[in-house]
Amino acid sequence: MTDADVIVIGSGMGGATLAAALAPSGRRILILERGDHLRPSEHDRSDRSIFVDGYYRPEEEWLDGAGAGFNPGNYYCVGGNSKFYGAVLIRYRREDFSPLRHMGGTTPGWPLSYDLMEPYYCRAEQMYAVRGQAGEDPTEPPHSAPYPYGPVPDEPPIARLRARLIAVGLHPSSLPLGVDIDRWLSRAHTPWDTFPDTIGGKMDAETAGLKAALAHDTVRLRPGSHVVGLLAGAGNRITGVELSTGAVLRAPVVVLAAGAVNSAVLLLASADADNPRGLANRSDQVGRNFMNHNASALLAIDPFRRNSSVYQKTLMMNDFYLGGGPGGEPLGNMQLLGKISGPILQGAAGLPGPLARWIAAHSVDVYAMSEDLPHSESRVTLAGGRIRLDWKRSNWEAHEALVAKLKQVLRRAGYPVVLARPFDRRTPSHQCGTARMGDDPFSSVVDTHCRSHDHPNLYITDASVLPTSAAVNPALTVAALAIRAAHHIEHNERAA
Repeated sequence: MTDADVIVIGSGMGGATLAAALAPSGRRILILERGDHLRPSEHDRSDRSIFVDGYYRPEEEWLDGAGAGFNPGNYYCVGGNSKFYGAVLIRYRREDFSPLRHMGGTTPGWPLSYDLMEPYYCRAEQMYAVRGQAGEDPTEPPHSAPYPYGPVPDEPPIARLRARLIAVGLHPSSLPLGVDIDRWLSRAHTPWDTFPDTIGGKMDAETAGLKAALAHDTVRLRPGSHVVGLLAGAGNRITGVELSTGAVLRAPVVVLAAGAVNSAVLLLASADADNPRGLANRSDQVGRNFMNHNASALLAIDPFRRNSSVYQKTLMMNDFYLGGGPGGEPLGNMQLLGKISGPILQGAAGLPGPLARWIAAHSVDVYAMSEDLPHSESRVTLAGGRIRLDWKRSNWEAHEALVAKLKQVLRRAGYPVVLARPFDRRTPSHQCGTARMGDDPFSSVVDTHCRSHDHPNLYITDASVLPTSAAVNPALTVAALAIRAAHHIEHNERAA
């Protein structure tokens, strides 16, 4: 007897999107989520609670490569990390799917092309009601359909920034966003970047994906269900999903979407006599090739003009995405952060209150992002039952070059003071790559449909399958891959 036709582990972007795409097939789908729903409270729009007090950070400690403990800043709740994301839903560029030479090495490329992914990007943009404007960005790949909605409007200080950047010969463009701006601001006038969504104003995995999936009476969500192991049986098929309570649930198809770190941990922790290195790990690639974008915050300060923006995060610039390095190498993406406040600067940089408030009032806040390249020794392992994340940061010289370029252009655009600070490992800057996709079962974990090479009824649909990190936010690519996997399951896997 089975508990469902498909069990999905994790309700974040990969799990929720797959469930939403598969639900119309009539499959009985059971979604298991370790955490609970986030609900409105005094904390969800409080910059002090979030950035200073760490109210939403989990009480969890991982080990770094040297064995020192750190709090990772991942979230366990219905909707996963997407509840806190910046709602940037941008496509990988066409060039990201092919090998690219960077200052720090050459990427391996993907086993599938942008053209194959393009229809699934369109479906993901529809599901997540993306607001954007094609044609502004010269790196934008072809779209076979327009964005569902027009872009979120620039606030006046950001409109001035856009005009200033254009005036110095650059190509700023509208960020593709999953935000119902009126609904978001109806609760409080705050940014959404890193602020949890409790009212459905942000098109996160719960608001868009889960809502669509749970509209079908064949789909169930079980919060508070912590999966601790997978069981494999005859034919190396996954035969059970074990919970922390000791209960075992069964389905003909299991989809793992617990996040790049936790999916790898679950596979490694499920080692058995037939799979001594862990499940889905014949290639010894599970946990390897961990990537986490190289990222910095830049504060562009105009001492003579205040920035009255509430949300700010509507603009990006990709002039250095495919070039700009000393040999023409790619450098990365620039996009705006949610508006920085005094308490945020006090918490992040330890600045005195009056100085922090003055800087926040006069700054435009920028997120610089460069590609982290896959490296086999950048990996997730288990050490005495504890998660160990040994991140081998790569391509840092390209990121330093990007930050230097952005300082130059922002000063030319009328911001005489530009401060920069890199993000540390406590900030999960788009973790990916620990169960990478590929055609060769001896050098990859899943195939191009996100199905395990080793277990015919196991799929992985989170960011762990990404062969490269590119230099843009991965959420839309994860969603597109999940929709593609759902299509494959619908047409190739039998229901119970």
